[in-house]
Amino acid sequence: MTEKPVITIGTRGSRLALIQTHMVADALRAAHPSLAEEGAIAIEIITTSGDKIQDRSLLEAGGKGLFIKEIEEALFAGKIDMAVHSMKDVPAFLPDEGEMACILPREDAHDAFLSVNYASLEDLPEGATLGTAGVRRKAFALAKRPDLKVVLFRGNVETRLQKLRDGVADATFLAVAGLNRLGLTDEITAVMSADDMLPAAGQGAVGVEIRKGDTRCRDLLALINCHVTALCVAAERGFIAALDGSCKTPIAAHAVYDDAEEKLTLEGALATENGEMLWHGAVTKPAQKGDETAAAAIGNKLGRDIRAEVPQNILDQLMGRVA
Repeated sequence: MTEKPVITIGTRGSRLALIQTHMVADALRAAHPSLAEEGAIAIEIITTSGDKIQDRSLLEAGGKGLFIKEIEEALFAGKIDMAVHSMKDVPAFLPDEGEMACILPREDAHDAFLSVNYASLEDLPEGATLGTAGVRRKAFALAKRPDLKVVLFRGNVETRLQKLRDGVADATFLAVAGLNRLGLTDEITAVMSADDMLPAAGQGAVGVEIRKGDTRCRDLLALINCHVTALCVAAERGFIAALDGSCKTPIAAHAVYDDAEEKLTLEGALATENGEMLWHGAVTKPAQKGDETAAAAIGNKLGRDIRAEVPQNILDQLMGRVA
């Protein structure tokens, strides 16, 4: 057993966050025998603002970046060496002090529809109650079903499932990836197709952030980085960067990579929060694994194309520049 950890990894304390952090730790141990020794990797649980705030939406509180704020602060202060994030929680622009050094192979990126009594979004009765905390899910659901009543659904996966059983709402959405990782796949009523609910940028992907220039950690993580997932997530994040990197706007982006053809296909969408207006685009371009900069540029171009279609007054409202 080592006297002090070689690597300290920071994470949120939810069961899903810990599962994802242990995925990173196990991959590092498998790739580097020196890290397999007992005590070589330590895990530091950090409570974030997003965990503490449960009485209002993240939109009101400051955005999804609240799920990583305190973890990044610990990283930049040198208290931890690596920070594990769900990529869908990471704003489009990282702080200057950080870099995303690794992304694990992606789980299913789609959203799951969950309901005790109804088989699908279409099956919900007129005026049914939908529980969600996300502006994207709210907007895209209302685009399909403007009659639904949307109520705030905060908390970890298990908390939301209990709220559903307690009848707080008739239905909710959760990420398929999280349910799979938690062993709760049987809770899924239906998997939403990308046509009905385009996923959030980065959904299903786990990223590891380090201090910029930390070559030791970057080299350790290089062996467990999934180049295909990193390429796709870079394109998705490039898309949201062109529209709004704060996680406060109803934006969706999903990329897939054809290894044989060496082509990347990206879909992106932007909506008003009430779902009344929606802009969508898709593009397929040549892309090389390892060239995340080029992938991000593909996403950024699609984002700018969609941005150009949105009337300026609506764009101002979506970006929060108008009260």
